[in-house]
Amino acid sequence: MLTAVFFYLFATLAIVSAAMVIIAKNPVHAVLFLILTFFNAAGLFILLGAEFLAMLLVIVYVGAVAVLFLFVVMMLDVDFAELKAGFINNAPVGMLVGGVILVQLVSLFLAGNLAVPAAAPAAAGVPEVSNTLAIGRVLYTKYVYFFQASGLILLVAMIGAIVLTLRHKAGVKRQSISAQVARGPATGLAIVKVQ
Repeated sequence: MLTAVFFYLFATLAIVSAAMVIIAKNPVHAVLFLILTFFNAAGLFILLGAEFLAMLLVIVYVGAVAVLFLFVVMMLDVDFAELKAGFINNAPVGMLVGGVILVQLVSLFLAGNLAVPAAAPAAAGVPEVSNTLAIGRVLYTKYVYFFQASGLILLVAMIGAIVLTLRHKAGVKRQSISAQVARGPATGLAIVKVQ
């Protein structure tokens, strides 16, 4: 009974805060509602017994992605009038896509396909392990090459983003380490005669 109460609490708050992400006029408020949505989704994961996924959702999405969104929104000079005009122009397409998704969700709900299947009982003699240990065993044994490849792809993407956004401005003093190391008594000291 208590689990059902918490499920409906987290689910309702997640739906309302997700709607507020779209409805909020202030982009900073939208990002804060997005963080609230992530926390409620993490609560739903905990109710399902997937505490590792809940922790991952909070650490990765709230701790990194949402904070990054917040910094980008606060640092960029966004023309909100132009964004609202674009929203009004694309509203019919958005309403069409939203209507299709709503019809699909209602048909699934009425058909009863949203019922969660019961977990299969554990085989006799098999030790029960936690979610974190099970995910770690699979990730670092069966999928270790894919895991390393994804890390390499993220590293290349990070270096590419740095290279693409690096701009050398004229008139800005920059540190030249080679010139500092090669500096000697002849170049390091200048005697100026003052009248």
